[in-house]
Amino acid sequence: MSEIKILSADEIAIHNKKSDLWVIVSGKVYDVTKFVDEHPGGEEVLLESAGMDCTEAFEDVGHSEEAREMLNDYYVGDLAGSSEPAGPPKFTSTTSAQAATKTANPSSEPSLLQYVLPVAIVAVYLAYKMYA
Repeated sequence: MSEIKILSADEIAIHNKKSDLWVIVSGKVYDVTKFVDEHPGGEEVLLESAGMDCTEAFEDVGHSEEAREMLNDYYVGDLAGSSEPAGPPKFTSTTSAQAATKTANPSSEPSLLQYVLPVAIVAVYLAYKMYA
């Protein structure tokens, strides 16, 4: 097993052009130079994040499981000081299943809407019955 490469933000920042393009996603560093022309969102999207952390943008787009697994092919190392576990990314179908579960059950805390909506429905029903 090879040693995990730990890279500083400064080391990653110099890889910021189309011919040499690295990005950071969730504390992992990826050399996506060979993928730039194939990126479905266009090369501009990758160039905007070249040499930087694009975790938020990556997550906001809602990449598919296939896209997440493709990252494995471009893994270079880990960002120094990252809170993510060290080592190659573990994007698998289990990871997406866990993410789907979190999305389906985001929180056990009740929201205000869970209380207000039923009360509003009952109030409208009673007002209808009273005035009809």
